[in-house]
Amino acid sequence: MDEPLGVSIGQAAALYGLAPSTLRWWESQGVLPEPPRVNGRRVYTETGLRRIGLAYLCCVTGAMPLEQASVVTAGSRNRHWQDTVRRHAGLIEERIRHLRSAQDYLLHLLLCPDDDIAGECPDLDGELVRHTPRGLVPAQNLVAAARSARDETPSPRDEIAVPADRCAVCGEPFAQPARGRRRTYCSPACRQRSYRRSRGPQTSGDA
Repeated sequence: MDEPLGVSIGQAAALYGLAPSTLRWWESQGVLPEPPRVNGRRVYTETGLRRIGLAYLCCVTGAMPLEQASVVTAGSRNRHWQDTVRRHAGLIEERIRHLRSAQDYLLHLLLCPDDDIAGECPDLDGELVRHTPRGLVPAQNLVAAARSARDETPSPRDEIAVPADRCAVCGEPFAQPARGRRRTYCSPACRQRSYRRSRGPQTSGDA
């Protein structure tokens, strides 16, 4: 039996809580192939909707960069495909370990009996060694460690606090790209969460 005609880009995007512009962007980056058109408008069949779902799992659920996601959604399960998935899974495992470490520390912090943790907690120095870059400096106390770690070159910016860029959704710090538009979110997943919160599902047709 023939496959159904399909749905518009607005309906396809709404099925996964995405903006139509996201599907167009994924197409431009090679994550999705451009679908067939009827009267000049994109039409997504059952297979096309399944492919969008796979792209969602890679880009949003799996927080995979578009370049890597395009390898996965291409569908050829060769060695490069497997290496791409395995490498990104390893990065996620590292993030999980980092988050578990953060959770362990925060739960420990709740149990600390000291009112002034910075001034009184006997365990704080050990926690700084285990959970911050301070542990890379072998000096016995923080003043000595800071003196050995600090660049002694005078700079007019030494006393100016430069806040890190943080994700507008989850608050995690992230690095801005050296070129191009400044980012607001740390990952595609957070960008989509922000979109869904602010606008909700879109059901309009292709533009």
